[in-house]
Amino acid sequence: MTAILEQISTWAIPVVICLVAIYALVKKVPMYSSFTTGAKDGFSTAVMIIPYLVAMLCAIGMLRASGAMVAFCDLISPVTELIGCPGEVLPMAVMRSFTGGGATGMMTDLVTTYGTQSQIGRIASVALGSTETTFYVLAVYFGSVGVSNTRHAVAAGLLGDLASLIASCVIVNLMWF
Repeated sequence: MTAILEQISTWAIPVVICLVAIYALVKKVPMYSSFTTGAKDGFSTAVMIIPYLVAMLCAIGMLRASGAMVAFCDLISPVTELIGCPGEVLPMAVMRSFTGGGATGMMTDLVTTYGTQSQIGRIASVALGSTETTFYVLAVYFGSVGVSNTRHAVAAGLLGDLASLIASCVIVNLMWF
């Protein structure tokens, strides 16, 4: 089974690219001009989201530098310990809602400190893979299309992150207890 999955992962992207090119040829779509038009639109979108991205990065920097994240994690760690979520994982879980890169760095530090086969390393890895960068998505993607009322999206995204964190802790503790 592993060999089959490795072959699929090796060939998936080249096959999809070839299928798209064949489809474009059959439909007589001008591929190069379509590609350059899409690239131009992508560049315009990237330039348009820069202010939202800078604001998000500043907010993350202030949150980390002020110690507010550590204080918040210290406050809620007694509750999370009840579901088997170690306090060491909480800063990474909170950071994940803001930025994937920062959370990945924090997870790497946890794995380096506690090891890949530790409960902390396992929970951090599963939680990182099953949660979303909610505030990043809201700031960048919603900002790029001009959506300003994100009230329900924030609640839904954070509830999804919380559910993913709880599920990560419970499942890892069930599998490796």
